[in-house]
Amino acid sequence: MLFKSKTLTLAQPLGSYVMENVLFKISFPAEFHAQTAVECAMALHPKVKDRLAQIEKIVIETQEPGVRIIDKTGPLANPADRDHCIQYMVAVPLIFGRLTAGDYEDAVASDPRIDVLRAKMTVRENTVFTQEYYERDKRHIGNALHVFFADGAPTLQVRVDFPVGHRKRRAEGMPLLVQKFEASVAAHFPERQAQSIQSLFARADFDSLGVHELMAALVAN
Repeated sequence: MLFKSKTLTLAQPLGSYVMENVLFKISFPAEFHAQTAVECAMALHPKVKDRLAQIEKIVIETQEPGVRIIDKTGPLANPADRDHCIQYMVAVPLIFGRLTAGDYEDAVASDPRIDVLRAKMTVRENTVFTQEYYERDKRHIGNALHVFFADGAPTLQVRVDFPVGHRKRRAEGMPLLVQKFEASVAAHFPERQAQSIQSLFARADFDSLGVHELMAALVAN
């Protein structure tokens, strides 16, 4: 009835594709389409932090979903507004060399340099990024930053095609993911239980661990 007698077709066979290609949010508390944009900004921070007033314009190249979802100009009302604004998520690391959950709060957002930089930014689609975003064998989330200076100094450019949490950066990402997990466990559980949980996940036979054992270990004492 829903498909009007048409045969259901699948884009690919059912299997383990989703698990093999899961994308972890590791490096930054930022909306996924901006993860690589933030990484670009972090790379440029040492080169621009003392030249912010000389920046004439910044061009952000992103995928079509990035333009559609997180290209946001004008006033930002709250942290939820800010973490869905690619301009804000680029401005903060350019200025401070970081992007943390606290950077979306009013105390940081009130820094006038953020909105000055945002006003100098243009966001545009890079069709290659869009194409590679949808290709099943790539699933890239590319972004590129171009920083232009009013004094005619050479333009700074950085491009990152996929974030640390992408399957193509597993070797780089897994140790960071483990660190993030351990920090979260340590922040939530008493010290002895946190150590026990971390030891449990480090076991060579973890894959054969019974679900009941795992869930019991995660009940706060």
